[in-house]
Amino acid sequence: MAQTIRRGGKAVRRAAAASGTKRKVTAARRQTGSAIDQIMQWMPFGEETLHRILMAVILGGAAVLAWVVASMAGVPQLAEAEMALVAAKSGFEVKRVEVRGVNRMNELKIYEKVLGQRDQAMPRLDIAALRDDLLQLSWVKDARVSRQLPDTLVVDVIERSPHAVLRRDGKLTLIDETGHPLEAVSPAKAKGLLVLSGNGAEARVPDLVHLLDAAPALRPQVAEAEWIGNRRWNLTFKTRQVLALPEGEEQSASALLTFARMDGVDRLLGGTVASFDMRSADRIYMRVPGRADAVAASARAEASAKASAKANAAAAKTEAARAAVASATPGKAPSAKTAQD
Repeated sequence: MAQTIRRGGKAVRRAAAASGTKRKVTAARRQTGSAIDQIMQWMPFGEETLHRILMAVILGGAAVLAWVVASMAGVPQLAEAEMALVAAKSGFEVKRVEVRGVNRMNELKIYEKVLGQRDQAMPRLDIAALRDDLLQLSWVKDARVSRQLPDTLVVDVIERSPHAVLRRDGKLTLIDETGHPLEAVSPAKAKGLLVLSGNGAEARVPDLVHLLDAAPALRPQVAEAEWIGNRRWNLTFKTRQVLALPEGEEQSASALLTFARMDGVDRLLGGTVASFDMRSADRIYMRVPGRADAVAASARAEASAKASAKANAAAAKTEAARAAVASATPGKAPSAKTAQD
């Protein structure tokens, strides 16, 4: 009987391949393990600490994911609304408004901004937005809004100070030291304040302040300042006399200081000169009202005096001739022809 002998060639090859793969995996594990061991040796903490860090990261990521899901579902808003309702029921609700620091402006304008916050729960009050609304008021330079628990809202206001009056198109507007407009005023309320005019004058207020500081003695005497051609200033004093200053900050300040010295010596303000022109660096021009008429009248008077003197001289000459003829013929009156000659 014939016997079939099976050769195990394929099984041997498979075993050899599996053995080779196992050796490679073992070698890779050794290399990976050694690399992790080296990294662990470099770290300043141990394996237990690393495990805690990894757990904290995992838990933090889970918390963030939960928060994102809750936000998308509107849970925080619902919780905030519920907290606000609880606070309002507990008495933490805006019932009173206290305004401080208001002296010049209309206090009702502040209450108009703040009263919209009445009957709101304190936790839901947006203080930053309310402060921004208050800063939109022309008189408010700065503001601070604070909660005074349980039911009071306190508003501290820093007002702008009126510095001058801007005259434009026949209207008067109060401005502060930076040129910021405050409110429209009547001439009676503008009395005593410096009046500015000219295109762009409100933007030059700090420069004008610096200019007038160059001559402190003249500053109280200045009633108006006109910005001419976006280049220079014309100053009008309380005596209604006008001083034309040159262009340039240094040049105008130097000219104003020179004028102050001249006024201290010769008392120019209050005199007969109507205007002073100091636009030239080496001289000053003065205009006296009616000077031309006075000169013309003086010339006419001088001419009239000369004509009168000439006529008097001719009359004296004629009288002398008559006397001479009369003395030549005694006892006989000179005839009309002789007298006429």
